[in-house]
Amino acid sequence: MVAEVMAELAELEDPKTREVSEKHGDDHGVNLSKLRALAKRLKTQPELACRLWEVDDTAARLLAILICRPKVFERDELDVMLREARAPKVHDWFVSYVVKKNPHSESLRLAWSSDPDPVVASAGWALTTDRVTKRPGGLDLAGLLDVIEAEMKDAPDRLQWAMNHCLAQIGIEHAEYRARAIDIGERLEVLKGYPTSPGCTSPFAPIWITEMVRRQAPADTRT
Repeated sequence: MVAEVMAELAELEDPKTREVSEKHGDDHGVNLSKLRALAKRLKTQPELACRLWEVDDTAARLLAILICRPKVFERDELDVMLREARAPKVHDWFVSYVVKKNPHSESLRLAWSSDPDPVVASAGWALTTDRVTKRPGGLDLAGLLDVIEAEMKDAPDRLQWAMNHCLAQIGIEHAEYRARAIDIGERLEVLKGYPTSPGCTSPFAPIWITEMVRRQAPADTRT
C-alpha cells in the first residue's frame, strides 16, 4: 500500500509547485489541495500514516499527518516525530493537526518552549499562542511578554516568527496587555520591513494588532 501511495504522490509532483514550496524552505512538489483530496479518499488509516512517516519524504509526511489519528500517539512518540519534522510545512501541520489534538499537548508545550533547539522551541511557542487565543486561563501573560521582550530580537528565524505571533495574539486578544505588546513590537522592530502582499496584514506586531482589533470592533464604533 505504501508503494502505491508513493507512486500516486509521484504522479502529483509538479515542478512549479516545487519551485514555490522551495522558496518557503520546503521540498515537495505536490499541490496541497490535491494532497488533501488524496487524504480524503484514503480516510483515516493510522498504520499507513506511520509507515508513510517513516519514508522520510515531505509529501508522504504531510499525507501521513492528514490520515493519522492524533489522539493515539504517546508523548515520547510526538517528541521524536517533531524533531524529525524539519521541513517547515511538515512542522506546522504536525503541530496544528496532530499535537494540538493530543492529550499530551500541554506537557509538550511546557517542555518544548524552553528547548535548546530553536525549531523545537518554536513548536512550544505555537502551542502557547493557541492557548493565548483559546484557553488563556492559567497563563502568565505578563511573564510571556517579559520573555518575548528579552529574547525575540535575537532569536533564530522560525523561533522569532513564533514568538512574534504570540506577541501579536496577546495584544489582539487581551486588551489589558495591548499597549505593552504594541510598545514591545515598536521597540524591537521585528518583521517591521517584512514584504506583505496587497490585501494581506503585515506580520509586524503593532500593525497586526491594530488591524485585527479594528476588524473585531463593532461596526458602530469604527471610524
